[in-house]
Amino acid sequence: MSLFIELLPFLMFLAAFAALLRGYPVAFTLAGVALGFALLGLTLDLFDPVHLRAFPQRIYGNLMEVDRSILVAVPLFVFMGVMLEKSRIAEELLEAMGALFGTMRGGLGISVIIVGALLAASTGIVGATVVTMGLLSLPTMLKRGYSPELAAGSIAASGTLGQIIPPSIVLVLLGDQISNAYQEAQRAQGIFSPDIVSVGDLFAGALIPGLLLVGMYILYQVGIAIFRPKDAPAAPASEGATDWGKLLHALLPPLALMTAVLGSILTGLATPTEAAGVGAVGATFIAGARNAGAAKNPLPGQLIAFAGLAALIGLIALVVVANIGSDRRLYVADLGTAGSVFAFILVTITVIGAALSLVRLKRSGVLDDVMASTANISAMVFVILIGAALFSLIFRELGGDLVVQHALAAVPGGKYGALAVVMLVMFLLGFFLDFIEITFVVVPIVAPILLMMGIDPVWLGVLMAMNLQTSFLTPPFGFALFYLRGVAPPSVTTAAIYRGAIPFVIIQILAIGAVVLLPWLATGLPEWLYG
Repeated sequence: MSLFIELLPFLMFLAAFAALLRGYPVAFTLAGVALGFALLGLTLDLFDPVHLRAFPQRIYGNLMEVDRSILVAVPLFVFMGVMLEKSRIAEELLEAMGALFGTMRGGLGISVIIVGALLAASTGIVGATVVTMGLLSLPTMLKRGYSPELAAGSIAASGTLGQIIPPSIVLVLLGDQISNAYQEAQRAQGIFSPDIVSVGDLFAGALIPGLLLVGMYILYQVGIAIFRPKDAPAAPASEGATDWGKLLHALLPPLALMTAVLGSILTGLATPTEAAGVGAVGATFIAGARNAGAAKNPLPGQLIAFAGLAALIGLIALVVVANIGSDRRLYVADLGTAGSVFAFILVTITVIGAALSLVRLKRSGVLDDVMASTANISAMVFVILIGAALFSLIFRELGGDLVVQHALAAVPGGKYGALAVVMLVMFLLGFFLDFIEITFVVVPIVAPILLMMGIDPVWLGVLMAMNLQTSFLTPPFGFALFYLRGVAPPSVTTAAIYRGAIPFVIIQILAIGAVVLLPWLATGLPEWLYG
């Protein structure tokens, strides 16, 4: 009987995992299994139902109180990503980058990687990026003579960059969980004024590893072009004439928006929630301009949208300049009379441009699609969070955290051995579960224990994000491969997709190894920015 009691938390986890593999809804599976084991624990006198009284307040604090929760940024970042996806930005970027690099061997593959990185920093939605890139670039790459393996692997790998390059939904959710785990670990060690890890720290920590991955992907494309030129031929010179005006039109607006969103977070000018609001408004301007381009008389609509985007960026720049050298956060009222008048003009242009862009998008039906997708994705995230929170609460009350702590402490190699085991488990779970379930179920259980062992929270969060990204790409169960299989033509076999992904998985593993051996790749930028 005592052995059964000790194994009860593991049986709870296995029951949830088995139910998820049967295809039952994630949120209701987690909550249902949790309540079932709570009832079992109650009959065995192992669980006190009084602990459930704090559950509603815990959910309210995590989801509803803006000042306490980073999760409020999730719907805004989702809106930003979906809006940019619907604005045909990927199509324009691929055409422009293809013209820029296409005349060199491997140039189209390099273009796919660069556009994938830009979309990752814009949308952060892996499935949407892989599907969009597969529909737009895979037929072109095959037509130009690229090997199916290289084409499929490049698209799948570039699509998964949305997991690690900020601002990423994965990093937002991981940052929230790592922050909670870090404070819990410090309280368990008797520190009652704990340090705080923010999502901004995780964004800064993931930036260099994300760019490192992009660079390694591009080096691989260059290597293929040199040593296997038949697999990555150059486009005919007649097809590759660069239209610089078209390139700037496609590149500058999303690049300016990404810089404003990420820059305002990294410099501490805005919280992630505030920056997500800026991103949502800016994405509306870009989509409004793209939508105006399809009209009979596009110029007025495009001018209005771009004027609004320019005013928004200008307002951010104005506040940035005002905050330089200041020891506190300044606001518009601190800018003086001339600055306040100028800021008022910029705000007016921004509001008018946003309103007209929304009207145009509403008439075209784009806004309806964006709102529906945003509502569906956000609801899925928060419902899973509620189920996972109940699961982790009951798991801990049944002694699961102590069982996991003792198990990890018994692993040879100390904290690094425990970290390796956790990374392996998360990697394997990534074959079957989405990153949302892993983030909400596994991270709250293992992260406090690893952090109590002395592991840096930012380093841990970045490694977890890179690990989940790798599992998304690894055959035979990588989700990115399934997304690509759904849109690839019959001539591209599943085996070819798997073979194409393997070199990029090796690159991923090398990048993770680099971050493990050189922790400053993840911790250096946050330390430099925030001390």
